[in-house]
Amino acid sequence: MKLTLFDLDETLIRGDCSSLWSAFMVKEGWVAEPDLFLRQDTEMMRLYAIGQMDMTEYMNWTLSPLKGRSEHEVSAMVTRFVHEVIADRVYADARQCIASHRANGDRTIVISASGEHLVAPIATYLGIDETLAIGVETANGRFTGFTQGVLTFREGKVARLMDLLNQDASLLAHAIFYSDSHNDLPLLTRVGRPSVVNPDAILLQHARQAGWPIHAWR
Repeated sequence: MKLTLFDLDETLIRGDCSSLWSAFMVKEGWVAEPDLFLRQDTEMMRLYAIGQMDMTEYMNWTLSPLKGRSEHEVSAMVTRFVHEVIADRVYADARQCIASHRANGDRTIVISASGEHLVAPIATYLGIDETLAIGVETANGRFTGFTQGVLTFREGKVARLMDLLNQDASLLAHAIFYSDSHNDLPLLTRVGRPSVVNPDAILLQHARQAGWPIHAWR
């Protein structure tokens, strides 16, 4: 069984699910200061694009509207979000790629630097049951507004994946990883079959120099 890994944002879907979720929360009235919230989101995503984002800071900021909300309430809103926002943003090529790997019997995993409260439902919608995402803390059935555990970002993706694989690095030898972002280079350089999708400028240059496959998914 081959291991197939997918990044989520800008790889399987058009856009970043965290930013899309931030806009959705604003639309639904979950954010106290909408303009400030969206400006901050935009600025932090700019820093992400150039590799300078503090992921803990970003997650704590974007999780703040969930503080005190029940898991049931958030889950119900995320379900709406997936069907009203995400569904139309899934690349047709991504659907075909997922279907092909599943038909081959590959073990498919979405590994994303977005929160697990978003990633798991989106992956399920896409037909993928296994995910690694940023842990979101709850206490007594309610969101605290903070993260937990090792963040699946940059080297954190490698660490979390190796934990899942019981530190068996041999499983990466024939693994394929689809991603759009230079922030995923730590994992892309560990797998046997790195494959870039709609890459950012930094990743595109690296992929060309390394001779990696480059896909334009639509």
